[in-house]
Amino acid sequence: MTPELRRSLGVFDAVVIGLGSMIGAGIFAALGPAARAAGSGLLLGLALAAVIAYCNAMSSARLAALYPASGGTYVYGRERLGEFWGYLAGWAFIVGKTASCAAMALTVGAYAWPDQAHAVAVAAVVALTAVNYGGVQKSAWLTRAIVAVVLAVLAAVVVVSLGSDSADFGRLDVGADASAGGVLQAAGLLFFAFAGYARIATLGEEVKDPARTIPRAVPLALGIALVVYVCVAVSVLSVLGAGELGRATAPLADAVRAAGAQWLAPVVRVGAAVAALGSLLALILGVSRTTLAMARDGHLPGALAAVHPRFQVPHRAELAVGAVVAVVAATADVRGAIGFSSFGVLVYYAIANASAWTLSSDSDRDRPVRVTGAGAMTVRVTAGCGLVGCLVLAFALPALSVAAGAAVLAVGVVVYAVRRRA
Repeated sequence: MTPELRRSLGVFDAVVIGLGSMIGAGIFAALGPAARAAGSGLLLGLALAAVIAYCNAMSSARLAALYPASGGTYVYGRERLGEFWGYLAGWAFIVGKTASCAAMALTVGAYAWPDQAHAVAVAAVVALTAVNYGGVQKSAWLTRAIVAVVLAVLAAVVVVSLGSDSADFGRLDVGADASAGGVLQAAGLLFFAFAGYARIATLGEEVKDPARTIPRAVPLALGIALVVYVCVAVSVLSVLGAGELGRATAPLADAVRAAGAQWLAPVVRVGAAVAALGSLLALILGVSRTTLAMARDGHLPGALAAVHPRFQVPHRAELAVGAVVAVVAATADVRGAIGFSSFGVLVYYAIANASAWTLSSDSDRDRPVRVTGAGAMTVRVTAGCGLVGCLVLAFALPALSVAAGAAVLAVGVVVYAVRRRA
C-alpha cells in the first residue's frame, strides 16, 4: 500500500485549477487554428465543442465522485471496463498532455522572449515543477493569482474590441466558407480549450469531500470558461473577421491593435504568457497524478508511486514529468501539438463516457450512487452523446494529428501486450 495524498482542496480551489488550465490553453492557443478550419463557422464549432465538453464533464463528475482517487479516467476505465481500457486512457492522457505541457511552455517563451523561446520554456517548466513539489495547496494559490490576471486582460480585450469603431457584428454571420467538415475540425481543436476540467477529476484524491465537491466544481468551471470563450470569440471575430483571425499568430493582440488600442497589445502579450503558465501548472499536476496512479498498478515503474512524507505529493512522478517536458520543450517544434493532444484527450474522454454508461448497470445494485429511472436515462444520454461526439471530433482532426495519435496509441497497446505476456 502506498500513502494517500492530502485532501486540501475545496470547491473554489478546484474550480480555479480547472479555469487555470482551460483559459490558459484555449484563448491564446486554439482560437486561430480553429478559425482557419471553420472560417465564419467558428462560433458553431465553439458551441459544438461546448456541448460535447458538457457531456464529458457530467460523466467525469459522476465517476470522480464514485472513485475519488488520483488518475481520472485511468481509474474509471479500469474499474468499469477492465484493466486494458483504463491503461489505454492513462496512456492517451499522459502522452497527449505531455505534448500539451511542452506547447504551453513554448507559448510562454514565444510571448515573453521570442528570441529565446526554448530557454524560457525550460525555465518555466523547472520553476512550476518546483512549485508543484511544494504541495498542491501552493499550486492552488498561485493559480488563483494567474486566473485573476488573465481574466482582467481578457475583460480589457472584450471591452476595447466591442467598444471600437472597428467592430462589425455582420462578421459573426455564417457564410459560404463554412462547411460541416470545417466546423467539426474546429470543434475538435477547440475541445483542447475545454479539457482543463480533467485536472479537477485527476486531483480527486486531494479534494475535500469529493462526492460533493467534484460534481459542483466541474460544471461550474466549464460554465465560467464557456462564458469567457464566447465573449472573447465574439469580440475578436467582430473586429478581425474570420479570415484575418485565421491568419493571425497572436489574434488577441491583433484585435486590440485593429481596435485602435496599441497600448494594450503589450499587456495582452503579458497576459498570454501568464495564461500559458497557469495552463502549464495545472497540466503538470494532472499528468503527474495519472503517472502516480499507473505506477501504483505496475504499468509504470513502481518508484514513481512514491509520495513525499512532508509535502504529501507524488514527488518522483512530478520530477519525472517535469524532466520529460523540459527535454521536449528544449528540442521539439510543437506546432502540431494542439491537434495531437486533442486526439489523445478525445480518446481519453471517449473511455470516460463509456465508463459512465455502465453506472446504471445491475453490477451496481449495492452501490449507494446507483442511478435508476430518469436518472439512469440522463446518465446514458449524456454518456452516449459524449462518446459519439468524442469519436467524431477525434477523426475530424487534421489527418497528420490523427495518424500521429493513432500511432502513439498503437505503441501503448504493444507495450501493454508485451508486459502482459512477460
